[in-house]
Amino acid sequence: MLSWRNWLRGGSILAATGLAVTLLVASVQPSGAGPFQWLTGKNKQQQQPQQQEQPGGGPGLFPFFGGGRGNQGYRGPSATTEQPHKSDLVDTPEALLITNMALGMPTLAGGNIAATKAAIQRYQAIVAQGGWPTVPATAMKPGQRGQEIATLQRRLEISGDLVGNSMEGEYDAAVVAAVKKFQTRHGLPATGVIDSKAMIEALNVPAVIRLAQLQASLKRLQGLAPNTAGRYVVVNIPSAQVEAVEGGEVAQRHAAVVGKPERPTPEISSKIVEINFNPYWYVPKSIIYKDLVPKGRAFAARGQDVLASYRMQAFDAAGNPIDPRQINWNGTEVYNYQFRQLPWEENSLGFVKINFPNKDSVYMHDTPLKSLFGQSVRFESSGCVRVHNVAQLVAWLLRDTAGWNYQRIMSMKQSGEQLDVKLSKPVPVYLAYITGWGTPDGQVHFGRDIYGLDGASTTASAY
Repeated sequence: MLSWRNWLRGGSILAATGLAVTLLVASVQPSGAGPFQWLTGKNKQQQQPQQQEQPGGGPGLFPFFGGGRGNQGYRGPSATTEQPHKSDLVDTPEALLITNMALGMPTLAGGNIAATKAAIQRYQAIVAQGGWPTVPATAMKPGQRGQEIATLQRRLEISGDLVGNSMEGEYDAAVVAAVKKFQTRHGLPATGVIDSKAMIEALNVPAVIRLAQLQASLKRLQGLAPNTAGRYVVVNIPSAQVEAVEGGEVAQRHAAVVGKPERPTPEISSKIVEINFNPYWYVPKSIIYKDLVPKGRAFAARGQDVLASYRMQAFDAAGNPIDPRQINWNGTEVYNYQFRQLPWEENSLGFVKINFPNKDSVYMHDTPLKSLFGQSVRFESSGCVRVHNVAQLVAWLLRDTAGWNYQRIMSMKQSGEQLDVKLSKPVPVYLAYITGWGTPDGQVHFGRDIYGLDGASTTASAY
């Protein structure tokens, strides 16, 4: 069997130079948002050198790499040459809060239906009373005093986050606790301070929009929750999270990267049947058209080979390998070729892929671009789902499959051996679009209506 580590022997891997944290700026585009210090005008983090595209292929993998719809291809011989830059998770307090999430309660639990109905009644009452005030776009922190703090307090009281005694206009301990509660309910890092554009925008989504999210999500919950039992996996697309659920409790929760608005992750109900270790990545037609060919033309104009730089191969319609030197990237025939990326450290699927049958050829997988998991807004893929700490999820899935445990899974990552493993017991998986839901503990949770499916407004996708 092919081992990328053996295949790479004698080569060299470019040293990682780090990845600058994406700071929150005035843009409302989802890919630009994050939980960092934008309001104070100061960046408290050490800036890493700006990455520049290198002649051999540039930093990281293509942003579009990492899964999409339609992944058929052919097998052929290996390719060689330089390796692109590798990036890791930025080690910041905000990123750690995002990627080390509390387990919480299952999104698709049956009890959430009644809880969401109760939440709808609460929010109908809030809307009837005029909603909540608009919070000023200014940084706020413990010890601060002023009218903006009083407005924040009123906003948090109406939504039920601020309870108990708090001095009016003072950012005291009660306000810190209320802000943390709000942040947790909205999928933001629970810092207890107002220091991000995402936080301000979440506070200022109108109550009528939140009500619409609850009403739209209730219908989806009623269709899915009654089917959940035993062991199952949920990808809640708007929250960009993956839950492994067993016995009505969340056994694992993972940050995820899901489809960008122009390439959305579809809603799917299926069963996980197979794990692919060190897989090939077959480039979907949509990515060939929108990304690979334009990139190939840019490389060719500089006298470079995009396939060699990203360890990819091309095949004709009959499955015959094509010499990269014979490819005319400016012609039309290139659109009829099949492309695949070889298994190695920087393969767009990482070292493992989680397969479940579906018409969109979507799957879950690892990724070499770990830095994306440190962002609070993670709508960056071409439709597939990248999973943080994916080896833990794979170990949970293979628990009942003889001969598999976490240690063996990690050994597969180290060896680079290609192997397909069937689960002894398929595990149901649900890719769901739940933007607002209640839980039996009385909490009401919200995600971003990133694809604008809730029928009310695009306001709830702006943070």
